[in-house]
Amino acid sequence: MHTSEDRILLALKSNGELSTQALARKLKLSLAGTRKHLMALTAAGLAASDMMAAGVGRPKRMWRLTEAAQSRFPDSHAFLTVEMIDAARAVFGNEGMERLILHREEAMRRRYRDAMTGAEGIEDKLARLCALRTEEGYMAEWSTVAPGSFLLVENHCPICAAARSCQGFCRSELGLIDAVLGPRAKVERSEHIVAGARRCAYRIVTRP
Repeated sequence: MHTSEDRILLALKSNGELSTQALARKLKLSLAGTRKHLMALTAAGLAASDMMAAGVGRPKRMWRLTEAAQSRFPDSHAFLTVEMIDAARAVFGNEGMERLILHREEAMRRRYRDAMTGAEGIEDKLARLCALRTEEGYMAEWSTVAPGSFLLVENHCPICAAARSCQGFCRSELGLIDAVLGPRAKVERSEHIVAGARRCAYRIVTRP
């Protein structure tokens, strides 16, 4: 994504709702230019806004992506994916579907474990995991919440269509992250795209 309008879409995808001023500041654009691009995105059906109270003073206009804007981000051939899942379930049954999910998970675990070779501590692992997940289309990032407590965020889900069709994929993703970070890390999903959240988020606490 290179144009200013593409950058605005990416900023809204990564950060959730933002005001005009926040977008201008984040993208180093003028306020007038930002408003012009937002109007163009609104006309194209890619952005929408709501007025929100912001303490004392006038409400702020907050911008968000529309459902149509999600098509700008990769979804790993959603229609074909759902068709293949339905076909696999019809041919192999639910048990066969579970075996396919486990096979995918194990292959990913091997790849992730190889990438963790030589990692020093949970922060190094999180950085490497985010790099892997971003490469796969998850737009992943992490931050420290408190000593020994971290937040892993995935702003996009490239397998969302598959996950909506078969919940086993979401369970597998959680198990994969838990396994890769190791026994000292307790992983809990706190936000879930499939459940209607803007992103998937995982709270990670290190055990003594």
